[in-house]
Amino acid sequence: MKKILLSLVAVAFAFTVNAQSENDYLEIARDVLKTEKKSAIAEVMQLTDAESTTFWELYNEYQGKLYIVQNKRIAIINDFAKNYENLTNEKADELWVNTMKYKQEVLKLKKTYYAKFKKILPAGKAARFMHAENKIETMINAQLALEIPLIETKE
Repeated sequence: MKKILLSLVAVAFAFTVNAQSENDYLEIARDVLKTEKKSAIAEVMQLTDAESTTFWELYNEYQGKLYIVQNKRIAIINDFAKNYENLTNEKADELWVNTMKYKQEVLKLKKTYYAKFKKILPAGKAARFMHAENKIETMINAQLALEIPLIETKE
């Protein structure tokens, strides 16, 4: 799974200069992460042929929903960056409240899809998948924590 972050960092350096916009860069990075993540999941899941088809269909559905939710996180980060230089107490509060809403939405999605994965896989494999998802998310969060400064208000 370490290769996921390494690939993301490599893409960051490779495309920073060449991307037409920050959104182009972000989508390139997300595409690389998506590919690397799927490869890592395939490696850790050790699915049987019978499990594979239904798993990957549900996996793709879950990733599609997760992508939409993660767009909210990106919007929060962009909002923070846009307001960083003149961050008010009110804006800091808004950012934090939106962050908690985002986290609740992710948790709800994980709960929903864990139940769905348990319907098509043994509980141990469903838990392994969610555990792997959490590990990947933790690595991404660690990288973001290194790059995003703490909130400092100007009031």
